[in-house]
Amino acid sequence: MSIRLRDAWGGQLGELRHEPVAKRVRARLAGGTVVDSNRAVLVWEPRRVVPTYAVPVEDIAAQLVGSAADPVKETGAAVGFAVPDVTDLPVLDPRIPFGVRSIAGQSVEIRVPGSGRSALGFRPSDEDLSGYVILDFAGFDRWLEEDDEIISHPHDPFHRIDIRSSSRHVQVMLGGEVLADTVRPLLLFETMLPVRYYIPRDEVTAALEPSRTTTYCAYKGEAAYWSVRAGGDIVADLIWHYENPLLDAQPVRGHLAFFDEKTDLVIDGTPRPRPITPWS
Repeated sequence: MSIRLRDAWGGQLGELRHEPVAKRVRARLAGGTVVDSNRAVLVWEPRRVVPTYAVPVEDIAAQLVGSAADPVKETGAAVGFAVPDVTDLPVLDPRIPFGVRSIAGQSVEIRVPGSGRSALGFRPSDEDLSGYVILDFAGFDRWLEEDDEIISHPHDPFHRIDIRSSSRHVQVMLGGEVLADTVRPLLLFETMLPVRYYIPRDEVTAALEPSRTTTYCAYKGEAAYWSVRAGGDIVADLIWHYENPLLDAQPVRGHLAFFDEKTDLVIDGTPRPRPITPWS
């Protein structure tokens, strides 16, 4: 019997997973390179949906000291977000702090002497990762894969985006009010996520108000946001866009995307149910 790959992926989500990478990986902190490794592995702790890097202790050029903070033991549905199309487990997306974990090991600090700066790490007890330190990506100033900078988190070799031009008739509505209407959307397909409909800016009819919110995607870049005035109310951060997208996302420059989780999407005259994701 054939198995749907999404089910196979979801079935492993509760396990500790790792994958060696062939890239040279470097991390900078306090003006210097404190991690330089050709032996890095990507690590997904249980229920984590994006990986982080782990490197051998010998590839860290800084002081490694035991942290006073005990690992946080998250349990059940108290921590995490629902993605029912993928798994029954609440998932841990990048908004869940590095210190939240569900495996045994020792928390450590990676200190740069004389700088007052440090980053967090974790030495798992798992024998397959013996001698490795899992690194808090957000705790470092800059990351390089080979000589290219990466943002947000390491790239997942099993995750990708595809962008396709389309002639589908896409309408975005809220409370019966049409916020956007186009027959020339760009469709962005991203592994394990709903299709996102990017609409040319001149075909968005909603009343927009600027937002100070920004977020980062490892594959698309820095996103800026617009709030929308609809039905007399302000719906905060309902739209995102990329002014300077990364290479793979260049086509969506000049397009706006709505959170399908918070709007009513009609495709070729057929209403679509709102997806349930960590952004619902």
